[in-house]
Amino acid sequence: MTDTLLLGQTLCFSGDPFQAPWQEVTTHRRDGAVLLRGGQIAEVGARAALCQAHPGAKIVDYGADLIVPGFVDAHVHYPQTAIIASWGKRLIDWLNSYTFPEEMRLADPDYAAKIAGRYLDIALSHGTTTMASYCTSAPASVTAYFEAAQARGMRVVGGKTCMDRNAPDGLIDTAQSAYDDSKDLIDTWHGRGRLSYAITPRFSPTSTPEQLAALGGLWQERPDCLMQTHLSEQTEEIAWVRSLFPEARDYLETYAQFGLLGARGLYGHAIHLEPREIDQLADVGASVVHCPTSNTFIGSGLFDLMGLAQAGVSMGLATDIGGGSNFSMLRTMAAAYEVAQLRGQALHPAQLMWLASEGSAKALHLSGTIGHLGAGAEADLCILNLSSTTAIAQRYEHANDFWESLFPTVMMGDDRAIRQVWVAGVPGLGRPRHINPTAKPKHFAR
Repeated sequence: MTDTLLLGQTLCFSGDPFQAPWQEVTTHRRDGAVLLRGGQIAEVGARAALCQAHPGAKIVDYGADLIVPGFVDAHVHYPQTAIIASWGKRLIDWLNSYTFPEEMRLADPDYAAKIAGRYLDIALSHGTTTMASYCTSAPASVTAYFEAAQARGMRVVGGKTCMDRNAPDGLIDTAQSAYDDSKDLIDTWHGRGRLSYAITPRFSPTSTPEQLAALGGLWQERPDCLMQTHLSEQTEEIAWVRSLFPEARDYLETYAQFGLLGARGLYGHAIHLEPREIDQLADVGASVVHCPTSNTFIGSGLFDLMGLAQAGVSMGLATDIGGGSNFSMLRTMAAAYEVAQLRGQALHPAQLMWLASEGSAKALHLSGTIGHLGAGAEADLCILNLSSTTAIAQRYEHANDFWESLFPTVMMGDDRAIRQVWVAGVPGLGRPRHINPTAKPKHFAR
């Protein structure tokens, strides 16, 4: 098997820039190289050294482009692809007006396959190589998603969305069918190649206590699965939860009392948390997922990223398609920066890049497997063109250091910035062009 050696700028993390100074946990190389072997990253280092050590490797020279891990989107709803950017609703109205009618259509296996393939191709074109997706209550929607990912060689997480109340008849299941369908899907798909299952109650208002208990029991039986749901997204939603679960001290307890709080739990949004909830999430090692474009688009609120980081809560980053308004993790990073600014917090580009890769991978319990530019990780990679548009290129030319050259792409970049995507060591979607092998990254004054 011939090794492949990618040449370009590289950005690697050795730790969490929210828990340590970013300068101590990042390594940027202007003349970097990444050696691929058998679908994995074999080595990352200096260009000259790796070229000398591996003279027989196939060379792919990306010049001044930046080689980073493929982005990891920790919370999406692939069935909502066709209704992204639907106008003007708060959460509950948005679900009833747009989401539920569209999700009912995915009971048709052919339509589900069409949307699954469309979503994954759009995500790949934006540099996202792994995502955790809610499917619909129809098992066919889960099958379509996993089959589409399998055909593309992608590592993904997904699960049947369970709801036995407060939803249209066409999406309603029962406590027993939610358990049975989820168990069958786990047995069929979980751990098959690069596929992982997440037990998926949509959120407490759409599940009876009986269904939550059934899913909590299933998670206890299959603790190797993830569990994904929503938490404290909007104030009206929290009031609704209080009315449905009057005995619960807070929203998080509606999950905890039924066995749905644990280290492998993913809790989307988590904007309006009580101090007790924050402490519990940190104590059990659960992860919350920041969905900034969705939180602003639907008017949910401003996520307290730095506050939760200081409390020791694990965090991922996500587009939340289709409540989120953009498929791009670059645009999602930009929105996270803007939301933090509104809270008086200035995120460093290193923190944003970490969230979209290492942070989300950690939330999915896939640290070191994906989202990581280092030996032993799977070779899911994104090649970023840091001069993808005229506006970005002119700012790049005036950059004084690497971070100034990267930040315009974080803030203004889109799918045009994605030069190439590699999935399991295989080059895929992107915008390849003729690359001058003599081109060098910009050198900055020290």
